[in-house]
Amino acid sequence: MGTDAVDIAPGIAIPEGELSERFVTASGPGGQNVNKVASAVELRFSIRLSPSLPEPLRERLLRRRDRRLTDDGVLVIQAQRYRDQSRNREDARERLADFIRAGLHVPKARIATKPTRASQQRRVDSKVGRGAIKRNRGRPRLDD
Repeated sequence: MGTDAVDIAPGIAIPEGELSERFVTASGPGGQNVNKVASAVELRFSIRLSPSLPEPLRERLLRRRDRRLTDDGVLVIQAQRYRDQSRNREDARERLADFIRAGLHVPKARIATKPTRASQQRRVDSKVGRGAIKRNRGRPRLDD
């Protein structure tokens, strides 16, 4: 990864200017250090307003149902896995890249098909059989 941009894929990189970082104190282990040092990183990236993303990719990313995505199309990534700020910054950027890479995959369009005549017949036969079983329930047996 370059220092002035986050590399996503060939031809796609997010400039540092499009990223917004905020450093906050992390929760969890770390002793007194966790209360003094703002080692956790909150990374914000506006998918909707970014000129770096191709339009089809932007649409796929905005359609994703992800709790990290706000209604305004801003992706918020919180990284506090590590105890030092620089490693959390790297982690946040890598997770941003992973999120965008996941949107690069174009889902194959589903082609609607009709059920075969044989499968329709099997379905009807099973329904008729089930009905016969239910019809015969609770009837007294005629023993000769």
